[in-house]
Parts: sequence; structure tokens; C-alpha cells
Amino acid sequence: MEQIYLAGGCLWGVQEFLKYVPGVTSTEAGRVNGATNTTSSDYDGYAECVRVEFEPSQLTVERLIDHLFEIIDPYSVNKQGNDVGEKYRTGVYSRNPEHLKRVRKHIAAREDADNIAVEVLPLTNYVKSDDEHQDRLTLHPEDHSFCHIPLDLLYKYKNKR
Repeated sequence: MEQIYLAGGCLWGVQEFLKYVPGVTSTEAGRVNGATNTTSSDYDGYAECVRVEFEPSQLTVERLIDHLFEIIDPYSVNKQGNDVGEKYRTGVYSRNPEHLKRVRKHIAAREDADNIAVEVLPLTNYVKSDDEHQDRLTLHPEDHSFCHIPLDLLYKYKNKR
């Protein structure tokens, strides 16, 4: 298993979408690259993210990035849907330099590469989100109204695993 951290706006929808992608073995809502190791401090520069554990023989890093691009506006800076602010920026983070190299190459190969605002950075810090944010849309589907991902897209892979 390998891990990568994906930020795509509000983590509720990102986690709900990614957990059904074939090859993903687990997800966890969290905060990436902030300055503290707690969720109870003031905003410290983090991005909302989802830790994704995946089976590389079933799902490549490149294909995982394609899935992320299904649910985000890759040109938007610090905004996805109604969520606005630095913590809602899009990004890909990993402790594995090879992941980052492959992601950069994959994005660079796109015709729209010059317009993409997704940051690709080494993971320097990760903090698990509080329990109330874990699997939020599974446990509280009524909260989908806060999510930028349309329902039909959100559950695109649910029955394909």
C-alpha cells in the first residue's frame, strides 16, 4: 500500500468520492502542511485534505490524479464551489518524492498545464481531522448541500468496486 494526500476543497466531498475509487483501500480526512499538530488552534496555513491509501498495482498515481481532477476546478485558486479561502486550495502532497515527480510530469503533459493551480508539494505535516469530519457524508448525507460535488459524480464509483 502507498499513501498520498489530496486536497480538493471541502474534505467531506473529497473523502466521500475517493473512498469508492477502485484501488483505494482507505481514506482519512485531515489537514496538510499546517504549522501545528492540532485541530484546535487558529488557522495555521493548512489545506483540508484526504489521506488516501491505495494499492499501486490497481491504481496508479496518475490515474488517482485524474480522479481528483474529476471533482475539482483545477484552475481555481483557494476556491472550490462555495468554499473560499486558503484552506480550500487544491493540492497533491506526499512523503514519496517519486509520487511528486510523477504528478508534476502528468500535469505538465496536459494541454492546459499552464493554467492549472494545483500545488504539488512534499508533505511536511499531517493532522487527522476530528471524528465529526470523518466519513461525514456517509454518516450525514443531509450535509451534501455543503458539498461542491454533484451527487451523481460524488457516487460515480460507489457500485463499481
